[in-house]
Amino acid sequence: MRKRIKNTISEIEKRERKKKLGLPPGTLVYVGKPTKEKVSIEVFTYDEDYYMETEIKSLNEIKELMKNKILWMNVNGVHDLKIIEKIGELFNLHPLLLEDVVNTTQRPKTDEYEDHIFLCMQMLSLDKEYNIEKEHISLIIGKNYVITFQEKKGDVFDPIRDRIRNNKGSIRKNGADYLGYALIDVLVDNYYLILEKISDKIEETEEKVIEEVTENTINSIYNIKKDVILIRREIWPLRLIISKLRKSEKIKRETNVFLKDVYDHTVEILETIEIFREIISGLLDINLSGISYKMNSIMKLLTMISTIFIPLTFIADVYGMNFKNMPELRWEYGYFFILGVMLCISIVMLVFFKKKKWL
Repeated sequence: MRKRIKNTISEIEKRERKKKLGLPPGTLVYVGKPTKEKVSIEVFTYDEDYYMETEIKSLNEIKELMKNKILWMNVNGVHDLKIIEKIGELFNLHPLLLEDVVNTTQRPKTDEYEDHIFLCMQMLSLDKEYNIEKEHISLIIGKNYVITFQEKKGDVFDPIRDRIRNNKGSIRKNGADYLGYALIDVLVDNYYLILEKISDKIEETEEKVIEEVTENTINSIYNIKKDVILIRREIWPLRLIISKLRKSEKIKRETNVFLKDVYDHTVEILETIEIFREIISGLLDINLSGISYKMNSIMKLLTMISTIFIPLTFIADVYGMNFKNMPELRWEYGYFFILGVMLCISIVMLVFFKKKKWL
């Protein structure tokens, strides 16, 4: 059922992409999963001594909230193009930037504009059945504001919200670039949780492969392989994005040090993924070897059985011929004698196989 749903979504996204054919660059066309949820906008405004959290109903409230404060605006839902266009007007965002915001299949990337930095990536999470789910996240880092766009409500940013509310750490003492770093850092840290779950799956699968080769084991290996490929596809460009951010003049020197730490994390995740890929390749080889060994054992057993029955079949065929001049046919104990000979031949062959360690 899950596979069929994924395929349906893929077809919908293909149809949405076709709508963009021939349209001018910067034309907003939502590409993503259809939804009827209303767009909600959460706003945090703060400085070292002040903090306010609210959910705004009108975008006209934004300008008042921005005065001499750091603003974090989190937009839940990118399917309402009118709201996206209004936000673009308020913050003077480029049409091509907005086009990437509403395209939820956009590959992770970053672009630098005159007044702000834009980057987009995928937020990975686990559902109740520990399957990986991904969600398109866009970040805009300005001089005194950060805007985040999500496909739906619910994210991994609660630790950042808690730090702002309770004035933990140095987040309220620093600027918007530090807030941007903190959001990226949480997203990257969340990848470790996914890797831990994949590591557990690999260990379980290793035990199954060693115990017995089954069709379910093969499916498990390929499902893990898909998850590893998914993470690698998302984290590989992210490493380049962070490297590019570190070279931006809009990122303060103090924040750059923290971005280096995030960059190191992405490198570590990539190294872990490469290790997982090698382990998975090894599991596939072991699995194939197990299947071959199992098949060889079956063929070996059948060959031995056939070998034992070849002389017995020969004897039975000889005495099954309809010749009158066969002395043993008239012997009173001929039947039992032939059966005894057949039994002796079988025992001798089994002893021979045992000494050769073929059994």
